[in-house]
Amino acid sequence: MLPPVARQFVAGETSAEALEHVRRLNELDINGMLNRLGTHHRDRRRVRDDARAYRLLVEDVGNTGLEGGVSVKPSQLGLDLGADVFRDSLREVLEAAAPRDVVVWLDMEAHASTDATLAAFEALAPEYGEGIGVCLQANLKRSREDLDRLADLPGKVRLVKGGAYDEPRAVAYRDRDRMDRAYRDLLEAAFERFDDGVAVATHDPAMVEHAISLHERYGTPFEIQMLMGVRPDAQVELAKEYDVWQYVPYGTRWKRYFLNRVTENGRTVRFAARALLEGVRRGDLRSVPAER
Repeated sequence: MLPPVARQFVAGETSAEALEHVRRLNELDINGMLNRLGTHHRDRRRVRDDARAYRLLVEDVGNTGLEGGVSVKPSQLGLDLGADVFRDSLREVLEAAAPRDVVVWLDMEAHASTDATLAAFEALAPEYGEGIGVCLQANLKRSREDLDRLADLPGKVRLVKGGAYDEPRAVAYRDRDRMDRAYRDLLEAAFERFDDGVAVATHDPAMVEHAISLHERYGTPFEIQMLMGVRPDAQVELAKEYDVWQYVPYGTRWKRYFLNRVTENGRTVRFAARALLEGVRRGDLRSVPAER
């Protein structure tokens, strides 16, 4: 069972709980982007299970009329087993999503998976158009060239600062100020070139304001994406004027994701850690597996 403190960042352990969270978001004019937690599946059965779960999820979103989409990890859909396994699993999800107008986003993982992720997007975007999106991380030194590579393709592009993975200095910026400059550069290039829109995924108020100013300058449509549990009041306020999407994770493999979030959000660390310890003492967390 999910402890109450974790529910700030994770919608629940079941798809039903996640869909109910999206329904409540929709009442606030916020869209939900669902992610079933889990990465680096090296077992074909687990890959099949998660691909099937996403197919059912996009059917539920489409059939209930919710304003939502899904966001998948390539390694969750079989990338560690080979690019063909990943692409076949992804196509299955897209086939279910396309007739229901549900967008399928590809999260970007560590730099070693970037080429395979972009190759899958390039192969499938001409067929699925605005029904598929991919993420670029500003901390990777290659991302400016990748943005140019994607500019003439259909499909959606999400821009994040990155830094979640411990990347080597040869391929990634490690300095926070340098990452900020790289993110600003990506935003400016994307708003200038992407007529179909830009997904601005950041919690940084300065970057959100920069994106708004670029939208006013170029007229490029855009959406703002933020994580569940991070700046929730700002999400509500922004949604009064702009298109806002919240990343909504769920599933039994929630523990590692939750710990990452509380580490990044210092004010909740002590409270969350204390609650987790109390949960261990009571036995609440004993049966909950870590995300793998």
